[in-house]
Amino acid sequence: MTDPLIPAALAFRDNGTPFSPLYDDIYHSAVGGLEQAHHVFLLGNGLPGRWQNRRLFTVLETGFGMGINFVMTWAAWRADPSRCERLHFVSIEKHPFTVADLRKAVAATISDPEIAGLAESLANAWPMLVPGTHRLEFENGRVVLTLVFGDAQDSLPALRLRADAFYLDGFAPAKNPELWTPAIFKALARLAGEGATFATYSSAGEIKRALTQCGFEYRKVEGFGWKRAMLVGHFAPRWRVRRYEPPAPLALEERHAVVIGAGLAGCAVIERLAARGWRVTSLERHASVAQDASGNPAGVFHPMISRDDSVASRVTRAGFLYALQRWAALERFGHAPLRGGQGLLQIAADDEEARSISEAIAAFGYPSDYVTPISSNEARQLAGMPLARGGWFFPHGGWIDPASLCAAQCAAAGDLLDRRFGVEVGRIERSGAQWTVFDTAGAAVARAPVVVVASAHDAARIAGLQHAPTRSIRGQLTLLPSGTVPPLKMPVMGEGYAVPLADGTTLTGATYELDDLDTSLRAAGHLENVERVAQMLPAFAGVADHAQAADLAGRVAFRCVTSDRMPMIGQFADETLAARDAQRLRGAWPLDLPRTDGLFGAFAYGSRGLVWAALGAELITSQLEGEPWPLERDLAEDIDPARFLLRALRQGTVR
Repeated sequence: MTDPLIPAALAFRDNGTPFSPLYDDIYHSAVGGLEQAHHVFLLGNGLPGRWQNRRLFTVLETGFGMGINFVMTWAAWRADPSRCERLHFVSIEKHPFTVADLRKAVAATISDPEIAGLAESLANAWPMLVPGTHRLEFENGRVVLTLVFGDAQDSLPALRLRADAFYLDGFAPAKNPELWTPAIFKALARLAGEGATFATYSSAGEIKRALTQCGFEYRKVEGFGWKRAMLVGHFAPRWRVRRYEPPAPLALEERHAVVIGAGLAGCAVIERLAARGWRVTSLERHASVAQDASGNPAGVFHPMISRDDSVASRVTRAGFLYALQRWAALERFGHAPLRGGQGLLQIAADDEEARSISEAIAAFGYPSDYVTPISSNEARQLAGMPLARGGWFFPHGGWIDPASLCAAQCAAAGDLLDRRFGVEVGRIERSGAQWTVFDTAGAAVARAPVVVVASAHDAARIAGLQHAPTRSIRGQLTLLPSGTVPPLKMPVMGEGYAVPLADGTTLTGATYELDDLDTSLRAAGHLENVERVAQMLPAFAGVADHAQAADLAGRVAFRCVTSDRMPMIGQFADETLAARDAQRLRGAWPLDLPRTDGLFGAFAYGSRGLVWAALGAELITSQLEGEPWPLERDLAEDIDPARFLLRALRQGTVR
């Protein structure tokens, strides 16, 4: 279970230096924070020279603190005409500042106008203080900050990246020994790229011994300020120190991908690939984007709260926060999707659930800008009508038009996107370094080194997967015309949901019918939707009888779900090779599995496509590019499309 996130307590020494009462240590040298960052971490890692003329460069930092090292690295990157194409900065922080304290600390430390401007951009993008991985983009995505809020002892082993430089910058070993243990340096060694360098202000003997034991070579150099010496060095193991190599970019002749499916999953992949400069060919069987489940008039988005902070909750939290970032970026670039106002209410099923979830929110220490427990009276004020009971409020939840989001993502891809509609994909075939996509008539319709299958129910068939247990869930929506029910101020959900649309219509739904392929609207389905909502909102009671329900408008769509209700996101396993080597792979881990070159999946999003699609697209693109993954490795494994094959191998049922 995830530990609660405890924010940093900001204090200042008499000389004005930011100080941590918890660790009884300062955040930077009293001689100067900017100067320390430049001398110790930039010069200590040979920057900017080492990143010059490279496509990708990744810095990993232990201890984000005020973010001075990040903004100084960002400033050096901006000033370098030979800078790398993309700079990734990954940093772990157990006790992040609130945004208000971050601004105070920065104001007391940074006087340089340029650096202060970058620090202000950081503060404007500062994420909610909830555990997990937060990815922030600057410079149109060319500078990427991945913040991991959590304990380094747990977080470092969960990272999946190839580091080019390490900034070892926690509080002093005497004050914060947990950040300088051999286990920490062993975790760093697993992430080090060839020739990776490190720098730290400390030259303590236990650090030298831990570095040497884990394959790093060090040397003492002149320290900064009152420090006589500091350590710099590089990764040069004399023996094998890791089971798995860090991720590397997929070897490609051209950066071109075919994306099959143009719903929420596929369009998110299109936008993320194009943002990296990929040329994308989109194949869609319908005449336009978002025609299947993604074509509903609106969808709600919100985090998921559970008593044990389950895998589903953690993945949904990461996806929700990342989706908000991406949608805001689309709006800044003039590709705004249609969205409702901020705020969504989730109503408890009963008093016991209201109590237990409120206790979970308090136990995890979630901030009020993430979620807030509310009474029935408070819920009434927010919704604008009486509710059966209280629940919890998501200030940044709401509704969005999925088709407008898909259109915005395709528009952002610009000239890099080649759209082809009315293409029914039959199969794919690998030849050399290329995939060929054939339609159902057997004609070749596209070729590329990479294929991303994002076609929901058809994905497993197209990819030829045997171990992909997906099922279809029929969902019927009901549209209540303006004036039928009192107007809601914001979406309300629980056993069902009610969404006030921009035209005054209220959307309710949705039925949940397993393996029912009937596409026709049913009066019984409309009644079921309205009755479920009436259990939360008494004003909806008696809105329609069976005769009236038959005349209501609505829509039927089919959700694609897996047996464990988690999505399928990532590179496909080579099931044929795995079957040939099934005995050896019985004890395998996900990274042991043979993978199919250039073949990825993004499907089985169920009813959570809005909160999973952007994060899934970023994960796939990061895997292709050899970039740091945007979420923890254990969570990526829980949504890995190869997980069902892995289970079958462990059970000895693969033949």
